[in-house]
Amino acid sequence: MTRTEGWPGRIALMVAHCAGMVDLVALPVWVGTLISSYQLDPQQAGGLVTLFLVGAVASSLFFAPRFTRIRGRTAASVGFAVAALAFFGVSQTTSYTTMGALHALAGGAAGCGLTFTHGTIGRSVNPHRLFAIVGMALGVFAILFLGATPKLVALSGGATLFRVFAGVMLVGALVATLAFPEPEQAGAVSSERGAAFDARVWFAIAGISCMAFVQAMTFSFVERIGIERGFGLDAVTGVLIALGLVNLLPAPLAALLERRWSANTVVLVGPLAQAALALVITHAQGFAPYAVASALFVGVMIFTHTFAFGLVARLDPTGRALAATPAMLMVGAATGPVLGGTFVKAMGYGSIGVAAVVIAAVALTSFSRARLEPSPMQA
Repeated sequence: MTRTEGWPGRIALMVAHCAGMVDLVALPVWVGTLISSYQLDPQQAGGLVTLFLVGAVASSLFFAPRFTRIRGRTAASVGFAVAALAFFGVSQTTSYTTMGALHALAGGAAGCGLTFTHGTIGRSVNPHRLFAIVGMALGVFAILFLGATPKLVALSGGATLFRVFAGVMLVGALVATLAFPEPEQAGAVSSERGAAFDARVWFAIAGISCMAFVQAMTFSFVERIGIERGFGLDAVTGVLIALGLVNLLPAPLAALLERRWSANTVVLVGPLAQAALALVITHAQGFAPYAVASALFVGVMIFTHTFAFGLVARLDPTGRALAATPAMLMVGAATGPVLGGTFVKAMGYGSIGVAAVVIAAVALTSFSRARLEPSPMQA
């Protein structure tokens, strides 16, 4: 039986995390491709990505309460396999309605796989450390994806992006079938399955969702902002590659600082840093500030969320709350692309930065109510 503390199980979780979190890496290429290759306006492009994320939210909300009753290996394998088929279907059509339906199906299927991935991580011996490990894998995946995919799309057309997505999901399904681990601590939490969540869990969920909203709303248009300001495809692609390199650092750094920095403090600083970078991305006219802010932007979310993940694991040892991590992330992210596109269409890119500041204030308030006690329980 594969366990979370062995490397076969960890590798399976790393691959599943990358497949399920593909939106975190791919948003600018995804939205940019829909606009440039499929001739959609920003609102329509954001709407398709939103359908994927809505599907993931609905799936996570359905499966998270059932996390302790369904075998994770089966759920992850089937979920990612269906997502692969749905994305391949998207690559075969240009009908907006069909693309929308398949985006929603892909989101629901990937959300199922990701729900059991995050729930299993939440029931590991050290959720903070293991989430940092899968976060490092996502950083490596980001470099490969952002370094290769934009040029592949430019050479072969927009359908190539969705074939890449299908391949990523297929790999996730195969690896999950072979080595997806069983969660640890099953007996220790069996009596707590029906217990109500600590109120602080709900505040933490709200804070994570707000940061995910800002992440999706801003990151969806990073590529378009750079292109439309005349920086050029090569320069913008270089920024995305740099972003992938930077993303290698936050997760291991969060693991190293787990016992040195307070989660209470990190989750308060994170939304402020995220909003500041969003303002720079959406308002800077020069390439240098745009490039630096864009390269750092995703890293803030990865670093902060690693601490938030560990915080929630201490507040809820059953794993049910963390099984709903896709819903936490994507309930905010689901509205981000389409609202971001609406703001851009009505008021320009600068409006995204202003909205980011407002949402950051809500995140800050929520996280301030989700504090651990001075002597926290062991993760």
